[in-house]
Amino acid sequence: MADILVVDKINSYYGKSHILFDVSLTVREGETLCLMGRNGAGKSTTFKTIVMDIVPKSGKVYFKGQDITGIKPYKTARLGLGLVPEDRRIFGPLTVNENLILGKTMGKTRKGIWNLDLVYEFFPVFKGFSVQTGRNTIRR
Repeated sequence: MADILVVDKINSYYGKSHILFDVSLTVREGETLCLMGRNGAGKSTTFKTIVMDIVPKSGKVYFKGQDITGIKPYKTARLGLGLVPEDRRIFGPLTVNENLILGKTMGKTRKGIWNLDLVYEFFPVFKGFSVQTGRNTIRR
């Protein structure tokens, strides 16, 4: 199987604070990766570095064989690599369906990557909430 994502010894910082130390990982075609750890362990920083929201001081990130280290985040999105944030960044007055459509429109993803039917196939629980507003579906 082909390597889809290769992270090779990345070191990332917030200002002068060194957060990631030589982090490496590989995700092959068909695999699913779960990154776990306590609060502050660097999980979010790792993902932000992979999509180039944070540019590593050293190390490399390859997506589908292409070195994407240092490119702009919108370019990683155009390649098909994105980050779903852990917080609820949705528009409360819009329906779940409208939020999903807006996400695709604003994210400028490549055509054919996903459609609503595919989203509902992966996340069938969304289908039942599709016409409810985001405000009514948020559970805290």
